Amino acid sequence: SDLLKKLIGQIVKPEDGKFAALASAFSENGVLLYVPKNVEVEQPLHSVLWGPGDNLAHFSHLLVYVEDGASVTYVHEAASPDETGSTMHTGIVEIYVGKGANLRFVELQSWGRHVWNFSHERARVDRDGNLDWIFGAVGSRLTKNFSDLDLIGQGAQGRMSGFYFTDGTQHLDHDTQQNHFAPNTTSDLLFKGALKGKSRSVWQGMIYVAPGAQKTDGYQANRNLVLDDQARADSIPGLEILADDVRCTHGATVGKLEQEPLFYLKSRGIPQQDAERLVVEGFFDPIMQRIPFEGVRERFQQAIEDKLSA
Repeated sequence: SDLLKKLIGQIVKPEDGKFAALASAFSENGVLLYVPKNVEVEQPLHSVLWGPGDNLAHFSHLLVYVEDGASVTYVHEAASPDETGSTMHTGIVEIYVGKGANLRFVELQSWGRHVWNFSHERARVDRDGNLDWIFGAVGSRLTKNFSDLDLIGQGAQGRMSGFYFTDGTQHLDHDTQQNHFAPNTTSDLLFKGALKGKSRSVWQGMIYVAPGAQKTDGYQANRNLVLDDQARADSIPGLEILADDVRCTHGATVGKLEQEPLFYLKSRGIPQQDAERLVVEGFFDPIMQRIPFEGVRERFQQAIEDKLSA
């Protein structure tokens, strides 16, 4: 349609990276969610990308465009069965949140164990707009995710929350950018991960404050639970601040399960394995509660339980 032609490829461009170029050239399916001005969508929306098949490549493109004053909640899932052969997925996600608009966007992946998953994502939030962006990842052999939050209008706000659980030889790599291009903007990032087996996670985050973007408030934190000695979590926070009246903080922790809550639960007669499960569930719960569909939330809670008990 004319609307799609006008909007697509404006936020994530092919030159943003080799995987963005690949997905731009070959994407064969996708979703356009367009919410007109001042429209409030009361019920949350849900879509699923199902990518079965051995030795295939899947390309997808998501475009979410929320006009001024509009609001919507949208959950998108990407999943596939545990096939035997390697499969690749390359995706683009483009998001625009208009002036005074509200978007809660939940993106979840439970790709099969032999999927190599690459994505380029960027959200632009205009004046007084608000984006609540939630990420969840339990699948794939390898994931490399570039997720950029661009606050382009005064008073724009963005929250990025993520959870991931790796096991076996999984490798999940999230690269996040919180870009403050306008004054009086706020960004808040919290990513939480748990790791088992010989798996690895990397989170690399950057808060960028442009010249003149005064009164910026930026926060980023990454918390990791390493449940096995051979698992590894890397946290690389960063700040690049080119304005003088700002408040930016970051933090990162990597640790094992705390013994105090485990001891408390075991002293109440709860077995070790159940106690560990409860502590890990509690660790993820604040982010899990941001998933609006109970069935979807329970499915991901179950995936985490299955990994814990494996």
